[in-house]
Amino acid sequence: MKNKFFPGVGFFVLLAAMVIFLLAMAGIVYQLFVSSPQRAFNLDRIIFAVKLSLITSGTAAFLSILLAIPSGYVLSRYNFFGKKIVEAVLLLPMVISPTAMGAILLIFFNTPAGKLIEKIFGPIVFDVRGIILAQVVIVFGLAVTLVKTVFDYTEKEYEDIARTLGATENQMFLRISLPMAKKGILVAIILVWARALGEFGATVTLAGATTFKTETLPVAIFLSLASADVHLTIIYIILSLAMAGAILFLLKVSTERRH
Repeated sequence: MKNKFFPGVGFFVLLAAMVIFLLAMAGIVYQLFVSSPQRAFNLDRIIFAVKLSLITSGTAAFLSILLAIPSGYVLSRYNFFGKKIVEAVLLLPMVISPTAMGAILLIFFNTPAGKLIEKIFGPIVFDVRGIILAQVVIVFGLAVTLVKTVFDYTEKEYEDIARTLGATENQMFLRISLPMAKKGILVAIILVWARALGEFGATVTLAGATTFKTETLPVAIFLSLASADVHLTIIYIILSLAMAGAILFLLKVSTERRH
């Protein structure tokens, strides 16, 4: 009996978590049918929020992974002065409040350096570019951590053999290290994309919450709930759950192909 106590606790916790989740979902479905829209149903607004969420989060995930691949490789393969500090700084956006991170960015773009960047690259504050930047800042540390872990678990012996055969660092990376890590990097892309898709705090602080401009799905949920439109809020929540479920399905398929 004692041997079964710990597994029993684990199963109980899992069951309780599932019951709570299912009850919450049942409450959402119930409210969808009993609540009524506060205003005329605007399909264009919903489609805009979905499209903007997919475009910005996809762009942010792509840019983050693109930058994380060389960064993660360097952190995995090389030791240098200040490495621990660099790793800690990269994790800061994952630890502090996203709203605080958004406020830091907003304050920065009110400085001469920030205004110069906007002059060169176009408006960022209260703009779609601000959404992408906020998402990149939040997920970049996660992307680097995931990619570094992928490279940590690739076989370094093949790289050593390539060096003895006269391969350059670039050749070794492009022909050996990167192909060996590609499946893990694919999983990292999906996880980073999922995190960017759900980003709210930094996004709404830097880019604002303007309908048909910077209204991603998390922002749309906030706006509809703030206006007491429970019906529209639930529709946005269901769409968010469907998109999250699709991403988790992709993650499951990707991880199964690795084994």
